[in-house]
Amino acid sequence: MLNPSRLMPLLGLWLIASPMQAESMDDLIQVLQDGDCRNCRLADADLVHADLRDADLRDARLQRANLGEARLDGADLRGANLSFTSLRGASLRGANLEGSILHGTDLRWADLSGARLSPNALEEAHWQGATGISRDIRSHAALHNAGVEATQAGRWPEAERLFGAAILSSPQEPLSWVARGISRSELAKDDLAAQDFRYASALFKKGGNQKVANQLQTAAEMVQTRRTKTHSKSEGKGWGGQLLGGFTATAQALAPLAMKALIPLGLGF
Repeated sequence: MLNPSRLMPLLGLWLIASPMQAESMDDLIQVLQDGDCRNCRLADADLVHADLRDADLRDARLQRANLGEARLDGADLRGANLSFTSLRGASLRGANLEGSILHGTDLRWADLSGARLSPNALEEAHWQGATGISRDIRSHAALHNAGVEATQAGRWPEAERLFGAAILSSPQEPLSWVARGISRSELAKDDLAAQDFRYASALFKKGGNQKVANQLQTAAEMVQTRRTKTHSKSEGKGWGGQLLGGFTATAQALAPLAMKALIPLGLGF
């Protein structure tokens, strides 16, 4: 007997213009009816608001599926492919996501209280606003990239906090100091921004990159003195990208993480 609380997602799929393949539909019926469907083929499935509490979805192929606001408390998602899957606003309390693929996965506003994830699992996922994420899972890269997303949305105070957390996680990574300096320059915290640029400069110098170190020293001097030159806070907005305009050529050779931090800030490479 099909669980009525799991019926609506199935009805929605029967009504869409392009029906799923028969084998995928069989898997969908199984997971909605029984809650157990290991190795299920559910790519692109529409499972919004689905009740999948305690479901066995180990190794399920759920890439690009829509599980927005689904109830997955206690679900076993070990080894599941959740690439580009929407779990926005979903409840994953106590779920097991160890070994799952979270490339491009939307976990924003999801509840991950008590959920088990592999170390650094969130590096390639979107998890802003999610709750219950333990500190040891939020790697430097995950925090740094979340800060990048905040800059893209113009949420500079949030970006400053996230880059600060990334620095605490990995204080010897100069790019996070640069990124926080840019965020602080956008918030008119010029003295603090200059301090970040100078520290990043010292780290680049220590790493043997004198050219970038010099450019960051120049950026620190410019951002610290701009108020006396412009006489207007509004004229100072957006200087982060402008100050580092000469940084582009060298940044092209940095690691992908470094480039990802700088691309959204207008350097355009």
